Amino acid sequence: MKLTNQDSAIGTRFLSPEVLARISSLELLARTVVEGFISGLHRSPFTGFSTEFAEYRPYMPGDDLRYLDWKLLGRTDRYYIKKYRADTNAQCHILIDSSGSMRYSTGTVTKLHYAQFLGSSLAYLANKQQDAVGLIAFDHEIRTHVPAHNRTGHMRTIFGRMEQLEAGNETRLSKMLHVAAERITRRGIIIVISDFYDEPEAIMSALEHLRFKGNDVAVFHVLDKNELDFDFSEPVLLEDSETEEQIHVMPDILGEGYRNTIRAHIEKLREGAARNRIDYELLTTDKPLDFALFSFLAKRSKH
Repeated sequence: MKLTNQDSAIGTRFLSPEVLARISSLELLARTVVEGFISGLHRSPFTGFSTEFAEYRPYMPGDDLRYLDWKLLGRTDRYYIKKYRADTNAQCHILIDSSGSMRYSTGTVTKLHYAQFLGSSLAYLANKQQDAVGLIAFDHEIRTHVPAHNRTGHMRTIFGRMEQLEAGNETRLSKMLHVAAERITRRGIIIVISDFYDEPEAIMSALEHLRFKGNDVAVFHVLDKNELDFDFSEPVLLEDSETEEQIHVMPDILGEGYRNTIRAHIEKLREGAARNRIDYELLTTDKPLDFALFSFLAKRSKH
């Protein structure tokens, strides 16, 4: 789709999720997000695998100056970048929670939409760096599994399967992460995107399983802003989107207790991730996606 003048005025950086939701395909969305800011990073978050020199190409604004051939510049007065070919391609697996709770939204973008935007952007980024990309989506069982490849046409499969995801049934988050750990036989980068509604101890046990197998693990904790703030002013009927259980809530009575509980849950996840050298990012669905990615990638660039 074409962005309107109003959309363009927002700029190529810091696009709101509502603007991104109007882009017709996840592939185009991912390209819009990633190419809007990745050239500004000084160091790729996915480096560290062995490479060999492949060829030269002309320097383009935003290219990493570490790869500029200074000797060639001195001889020819021309700017060329050294391109490298991976000796052993890295693998990047995107794990997405597509359970019923991920359909929750107080705006136009559900948690699952946001997970799709985020997962597609990370997949696009990994593919640009010649990594093999895989996808696993689950609720109480594996719903989608695309093994990691980097062959021609593979990303069309990734984006296509990502677009087809729908919020399903009750989740078994920790159990499914253990299942994923056994399915992914070659170590690499594993990115988990979920609202993490499970016991923190069980979640950390499953993430430790992924780490124990030698993977570099990053988690994106995606919540609707109201799940953090509990910003209701009137009595409200809440329904569990997975069990359909309903409960009448008086916000002025339960609000503070709820906020304390969710903050404690988040802190346990954050502390557990830090202990296990797992990158943890808390995101809300109103947060500009490219800003969220920039924060995450900038942290990893310091590793």
